[in-house]
Amino acid sequence: MSTSLVRARWQLGGASGRFPVRGESRVLEGAAPTVAVVICHGFKGFSQWGFFPSLARGLALRGFAAITFDQSHNGVGDDGVDFSALDRFADQTHTGNLAEIKAVVDAIDDGILPDPPESIVLLGHSRGGAEALLVAAADRRIDGLITWSAIASIEGRWSESQVAQWERGETVLVENARTHQQMPIGPGYWADIVANPRRLNVTAAAEKLTMPWLIVHGESDETVRIDDARRLFQSAGTNAELCLIEGASHTYGTTHPYSGPTDELKRAFEATVEWLKRLES
Repeated sequence: MSTSLVRARWQLGGASGRFPVRGESRVLEGAAPTVAVVICHGFKGFSQWGFFPSLARGLALRGFAAITFDQSHNGVGDDGVDFSALDRFADQTHTGNLAEIKAVVDAIDDGILPDPPESIVLLGHSRGGAEALLVAAADRRIDGLITWSAIASIEGRWSESQVAQWERGETVLVENARTHQQMPIGPGYWADIVANPRRLNVTAAAEKLTMPWLIVHGESDETVRIDDARRLFQSAGTNAELCLIEGASHTYGTTHPYSGPTDELKRAFEATVEWLKRLES
């Protein structure tokens, strides 16, 4: 079997209509994957961050179609690697992100892959895991869900002082620990949360989810505590599986720039592939 990948880049209109969603598909040469895995990055994340390209390549080499993409307001500029568009980051909203995940699913239906897959699976990391869950709970085209290090709530992750700033119409600054940039989040972000309490209720979405769901979480996650994984698992029905990775941090021991897989990342990856193969069969 070939170990060469066919990569295709594509672009979709973003939720705001001002900036594009840029994505990339990876498929094993000569293969016709029956499962497409859409990888959703999280807060301060992007498609070329750390382990995402390696994860996509690994999934494609195992016979799945792997799709990565950048949310239009994730703050990454046209080069795809630097946070040079913080004005876009300031205008992000969760409902906009949900619309863009749905747009990627629409694009799969419209033929961005050489062969139409039989199944579509969303795989989201951190905040992207919560957003993938919210989309999966509302879209019957999604056949499976995988969350890595996912948050169990959206509104509860902000301090009273941050909320007060937004309610005064001010912008909140959040430091990027890697780049030391002060990343702005405008008041429209909080207004979107307030206006959409049901649509953005993560645990309520977990309760209504009926498709197979793999919950992966590091036992030593310093950013999203393991309690979030347990809350999601307890909210879910018998369709969910909980996979805890001993010693794993929020990013499974990896950093950006990426320097290769860690044992924790390998365990998360193999658990994901095993679950996908069971779904495929």
